[in-house]
Amino acid sequence: MRRTRYQQGSLKLAERKRGRKTWEYRWYETGANGKRNRRCLVVGTLQDYPSETLALKALDALRKDINVEHPRSTRQNTTVGALIEHYEEKEMGEHTTKTFATCVTYKGYFRKWIKPRWGDYAITNVKAVVVEEWLRSLPLANGSKAKIRNIMHALFRHAIRWDWIEQNPITPVRQSAKRQEIPAILSMEEIQALLSKLTGPTYVAVFVAVFTGLRVGELLALKWSDVDFELNQLSITHSITLQTISSCKTEASRKPVPLDERVAEVLWLWRRESPYPEDKDWVFASPHLRGKWPYWPGTLYRAHLRPAAEAAGITAHIGWHTFRRTYATLLKANGEDVKTVQELMRHANFWVTMNLYAQAITQNKRDAQSRVVNMLMGEKKTGGSKGSKLLSEHIGTSKVLPGTVSA
Repeated sequence: MRRTRYQQGSLKLAERKRGRKTWEYRWYETGANGKRNRRCLVVGTLQDYPSETLALKALDALRKDINVEHPRSTRQNTTVGALIEHYEEKEMGEHTTKTFATCVTYKGYFRKWIKPRWGDYAITNVKAVVVEEWLRSLPLANGSKAKIRNIMHALFRHAIRWDWIEQNPITPVRQSAKRQEIPAILSMEEIQALLSKLTGPTYVAVFVAVFTGLRVGELLALKWSDVDFELNQLSITHSITLQTISSCKTEASRKPVPLDERVAEVLWLWRRESPYPEDKDWVFASPHLRGKWPYWPGTLYRAHLRPAAEAAGITAHIGWHTFRRTYATLLKANGEDVKTVQELMRHANFWVTMNLYAQAITQNKRDAQSRVVNMLMGEKKTGGSKGSKLLSEHIGTSKVLPGTVSA
């Protein structure tokens, strides 16, 4: 049996009849018939990689793939920096199952924290105690430190999968994710005060967020085709981050969200007032972008939500996720069963809410949501609701309101 060796490959600067000089990398690849075939890949131009050292560094991930059958040799030649590049290529490339937001988060932590400290270390030289001490020294909240620890654990799990190492050095690393401050939860009085200071799309966005618990990316990714006014429910299929649309992360996140009639009425009135009311349009389409994209969450927050919170006398620091936490807290305070809360919040598993597996029926979820709406708006009365008056004040509609938006 022929003994194969770890391939470093060969790199040369090739002349081109037209254009700039390019770096070419050559190696051998075993075909399906067992024969070794010579392969060649253009790495980039001389302008892209001014030196051979930079071109070779760009090839680190490729060499690991070429020598995947030689884990011991690969192990000796792999740095954490090369492992990160390989992880980004394989786990966050074209066929990734991760959401865009997750990829952005991982790359941000790689770039700002992990690579500067550990990039030049051989993967076999990373020790749990040293990583633990480094995490303690970082000027970050416990949650951020725990995030770094978990990302590093996933990174080295990738190395194990490719048979470059046998044990994950991050597994023994201890890092608490305990919050240093209790997140803000709004009372019903504070929600009423906040809504009284808002108008237009921000009023609608906050109103819907408070009574559905939608994540801000899901909220702003809504199109009118996602709102079913006959069944009174939302179809949550996508999320938006940095104006990039991606599918929801889990099956639980894609479950329909029931709408109380008064919440549906708010959306109905806003559709009548919005300059972009077509099914293909965004619910919160930005007029500054001519309706081609929804508002940025930061724009609504800085221009409207934060000033309204200050005017309402809310001293706690709040953000879009505050409404999701508030919704969950109010559901729990109302004594709703845990499975109903889990499904209304669309958590993927019981690690977030509680580990029960019974299904909550749709009517129970709708009744639970309505009880939260009743706390703010009062019991629904025949011939209209308090919501109609609120909407006329805050959205500015002058059109005749429909008698009902339910089926």
